[in-house]
Amino acid sequence: MATYEFAHTETSTAPAAVIWPFWADTSRWPEWDTAVRSVDLDGPFAAGTSGTMTMDGMPPIPFTLTEVTEGRSFTDETRLPDAYLRFEHVLTEDGGETRITYRVTIDGSGGFGPQVTDDTPDAMRALARLAEKAAAEG
Repeated sequence: MATYEFAHTETSTAPAAVIWPFWADTSRWPEWDTAVRSVDLDGPFAAGTSGTMTMDGMPPIPFTLTEVTEGRSFTDETRLPDAYLRFEHVLTEDGGETRITYRVTIDGSGGFGPQVTDDTPDAMRALARLAEKAAAEG
C-alpha cells in the first residue's frame, strides 16, 4: 500500500473567527474551491457526522468528520475500496495573521494523490482572500 502525503499553508490577515465559518458552513465550500460542486452533511458540523462531496466530473464522495475543534481545526476521512484519505484543516493565529494549513494523507493504490491536491493552493488562497474581504466588510 502506497502512502501519499501533501501539506500546504496559506497566510491570511483575516482572524480565525472569520475564516472558520467558511469551513463550518459546507454549503459555502464551492465559493472558495472551484472543483467542489456541493457538500451535503447528514447532521451538524461535528465529529462523527457523515456527508458527501460532489466534485467536477465525479460521483458523490462519502466522508466523515472525525475531529472538529470549534474555531480551530477539523479532520475528515474518506474510505474508498482501494484507498483511505485523511484531510486535516488547521487555523493558527500568530502576530495578527492566521495560518491556514491543509494536510492530506492517502494510503492505498491508484496514485491519484497529485490529482486530489493539485488545486489545493489555489483553493486556499481563494479562502484567505474571501475571509479577508469578509473581515474588511465587518
